Amino acid sequence: MLTELEINELKKFACETRKNIVKMVHNAKSGHPGGSLSAADIMAVLYNKSLNIPNEWDKSADFENRDRFILSKGHASPLLYSVLAQHGMFPQEDLMGFRKFGTKLQGHPAKGYVPGVETSTGSLGQGLSIGCGMALGLKLKNNPAHVVVYTGDGELQEGSCWEAFMQAAHRDLDNLIVIIDRNRLQIDGCTENVMALDNLHDKLKAFNWNVLEIDGHDFEEIYEGVEKAKQSDRPCAIIAHTTKGKGCSFMENQAGWHGKAPSDEQLEEAIKEFEGAL
Repeated sequence: MLTELEINELKKFACETRKNIVKMVHNAKSGHPGGSLSAADIMAVLYNKSLNIPNEWDKSADFENRDRFILSKGHASPLLYSVLAQHGMFPQEDLMGFRKFGTKLQGHPAKGYVPGVETSTGSLGQGLSIGCGMALGLKLKNNPAHVVVYTGDGELQEGSCWEAFMQAAHRDLDNLIVIIDRNRLQIDGCTENVMALDNLHDKLKAFNWNVLEIDGHDFEEIYEGVEKAKQSDRPCAIIAHTTKGKGCSFMENQAGWHGKAPSDEQLEEAIKEFEGAL
């Protein structure tokens, strides 16, 4: 159980993450703020409480036993970059190089450029398959680490995801956790209008996964959900119910903010709202 002090610290971390996201996208004049904002609270818990990920990256003596995190919805890269910078993986001032020529912060995460990025992602539907391979490799080495894959919900319309769900259950990958950002919006609108996913819980259970559902903006629920998933006797999926554009009133639940940069005035208003929520 998290203390009040721990929850307040997580709120501050998530607020800083959200501010960085809109600043980066505004500065680059392109990017994906909506789905990045929806995941900020979950990422705060993962990187500050739940995962064993060294801040010094490959300089850690326990590096091989680190937990692996894969951002399968790679378009949410400003989210990941902000979290990694806050953890000292690289200087925070480098965030303003996002999507600029000659910098390391590409529009989608690319392995080898930024410490903390386990694999290149961006083409949706691939992260879970990569996660299966990592999880199987760890088990073969008797490595205690977990693999956490963060997917969008629209991403689950890709058939490769369901092949990976089958593979994970078949291989008994109890060290694999997938977190599904269930904000119900994708670039073309509501997921249920594009290609319905409900009842997602029952579908995943039919694939022999353990399934949890949480409020993706409740820090206690996020923490307890991940801790339960880490103790699962089979692959575990966490369906995190979130709000696209969370924390910014004019972005919330608006598919149009999937991939759009805020204006100067909108940036100022968004930051004011994020800070006012603390």
